[in-house]
Amino acid sequence: MPDTSFLDWPFLEPRHRRLAEEAEAWAAAHVPALADHHDVDGTCRRLAAGMGEAGFLAHAAPPDGRFDLRALCLLREIFARHHGLADFAFAMQGLGTGALTLFGSPTLKERVLPGVRAGRSLAAFALTEPEAGSDVAQLALTARPDGDGTVRLDGEKTWISNGGIADHYVVFARTGEAPGARGLSAYYVPADAPGLTVAERLDTIAPHPLARLRFENCRVPGENRIGEAGAGFKVAMAVLDVFRASVGAAALGFARRALDASLERARSRHLFGAPLAAMQLTQTSLAEMATAIDTAALHVYRAAWTRDAGAPRITREAAMAKMVATEAAQEVIDRAVQLHGGEGVRSGSIPETLYREIRALRIYEGATEVQKLVIARQIIA
Repeated sequence: MPDTSFLDWPFLEPRHRRLAEEAEAWAAAHVPALADHHDVDGTCRRLAAGMGEAGFLAHAAPPDGRFDLRALCLLREIFARHHGLADFAFAMQGLGTGALTLFGSPTLKERVLPGVRAGRSLAAFALTEPEAGSDVAQLALTARPDGDGTVRLDGEKTWISNGGIADHYVVFARTGEAPGARGLSAYYVPADAPGLTVAERLDTIAPHPLARLRFENCRVPGENRIGEAGAGFKVAMAVLDVFRASVGAAALGFARRALDASLERARSRHLFGAPLAAMQLTQTSLAEMATAIDTAALHVYRAAWTRDAGAPRITREAAMAKMVATEAAQEVIDRAVQLHGGEGVRSGSIPETLYREIRALRIYEGATEVQKLVIARQIIA
């Protein structure tokens, strides 16, 4: 069990502590039986269904439309510590419908969100394209009026999480109201919409459902637009404002598990007649790992508390949280691999699994280098 003293920090309230206890108990009891890296698609479906039944997905797609970001972060941290796909399954239900939660029409919300909360339908956030990722203003997929109240989508999306297994996507497209970022709009697109195909499933070092999607003459009703015409960039950034901080929380979960495994290794492994933990170099590594984790946690829960306290935007705080937490987790996990020696690189070991899991978090939802630009622009402004 990791250090949970952070739950007593003033950022959190009694209800958050109760939620953490409930999530920890549920994950310990259910995640091992539901998760199987040899069946990634099935694992994500089973985990989403289980989380929905337990009520946790109500935090990912809140019925009142108000995110409790501290709850989101706690749940992602706990689920990530138990299994990378547990975090993934939970997070994608929120990220995939965040635009609907924040900007969707009452009709769309009523039609889509209950199934997401129950874990019956899987959601996806389709922003990235082959030639446009961090620079959202360069999106090329188009959405054009078709004359009969429908909109025609043409283009591609790639590196879409839950791609190929999602029941619906929030798709960002160029609608041309103005140049660049001011000419984008967001649409709800069912996975079975004619003209939408899964062009390719994408494999990564840590197995997750990812795909490249192709839209060819894909028609959806005009009322499936989320938010105002031309406001797609605003919609996307508002969603990322919420979920970027929670990526840092997932990184915390990975880092805490790495530290726990390292402590166990240091106590049980003997070298030159003494436990590894008795060596000052080992103690130095453990101290630096623990300090990096607490530093990251302070950034994550500061960002979450700031938003929950009523700040309209937390662009700087969320960028700092994601950057600091994911970079710290990479360092902590690398140290864990080193402390484990050969066992640390054995396929399937805890350090090796975490080493593969953490790497993508430094890239998705804005790479570390992009977060630095975001932070710099915020403080210059």
